[in-house]
Amino acid sequence: MSRDHRTLWHALLGQALADALNGLPYNVSTEEELALRSQRLDVLIIEQRPALQDLQRARFSEQPSRQQEEQRPDGLEDLVAHNLLSFKASGAVFDAWALEELNSHYVTYRKLASIRALRPSPAADQDPDTPIVEPRTAYRLLPAADFRSYAITTHFPRKLIQQLPAASCQRSQTPGIYRLQAGTRDVRLVVINQLCRLPHNAPWGLFSSDEQHQRAALEQYRPRSEIGVHLHNLLAHYRFGEGNMAHTTEDMKREAREWLIEHYLDQIDPEEWLKRLDPEARLKGLDPEARLKGLDPEARLKGLDPEARLKGLDPAFIEAWLAKQRKDH
Repeated sequence: MSRDHRTLWHALLGQALADALNGLPYNVSTEEELALRSQRLDVLIIEQRPALQDLQRARFSEQPSRQQEEQRPDGLEDLVAHNLLSFKASGAVFDAWALEELNSHYVTYRKLASIRALRPSPAADQDPDTPIVEPRTAYRLLPAADFRSYAITTHFPRKLIQQLPAASCQRSQTPGIYRLQAGTRDVRLVVINQLCRLPHNAPWGLFSSDEQHQRAALEQYRPRSEIGVHLHNLLAHYRFGEGNMAHTTEDMKREAREWLIEHYLDQIDPEEWLKRLDPEARLKGLDPEARLKGLDPEARLKGLDPEARLKGLDPAFIEAWLAKQRKDH
């Protein structure tokens, strides 16, 4: 059956039910749009293709091989291709409704990711904001095993556990990490306040609701990029009134570079570091002779107007040069 002549089963079923309920206080509609103006997932972690990983890998601190060997934060040791995180900060309650919302995000996002996987690689001139439209015909969904949902809370969600069937929550061997059974899906529960206060868990501990836990995490946290330095300063400022808060993006980059040079200078690849500096930062501290070293005369004079080029020259030298030009021509 062609696409143009396919049977509209949803519409037909809707008509049958509308007829069956005729005269009763019910309205029947079909293909009802359920999306609100915006549905936003708190955090999404997507595995990148190797080529993109090479481009995006930060090389400010330790080498990539060293980073890969370091222990990841608890709960993130075995990330899959698509990881959906719902976070309830201190004072917010992660209850059954929040869990249902996370599951609905999984359903919607799995469709979205599957449709994206069907599309060819975007052309250089293609608009990245082009809306994604669900195909009219059936399409293959990416495997469910490629998706994992995380419920992130600061304290143990007792209300949620009371709302779930008995034995729906199972403790793992790692403190603070639980397995929730939510319908046909497993959800990994991360309780930040219960995690071991070790350096590899510092990224979690920064968001603990316990002040001592937060302070320990700030001391243990070791940034690996400009973003990490900015995050450390920002949280220290807001939580405890400490640290230097970067007010602009440029302030953040400048302070991060200064911090990284101070702490990781011996581990930084000089060539890679220079690539990341803007031209003004590269030339900062160099005397005029050093700035011009290696440039040919044409490059040194490029951009100067004729008057600026002649300024400082002996008038007699200029006259002699002009006389020679007239004689040669």
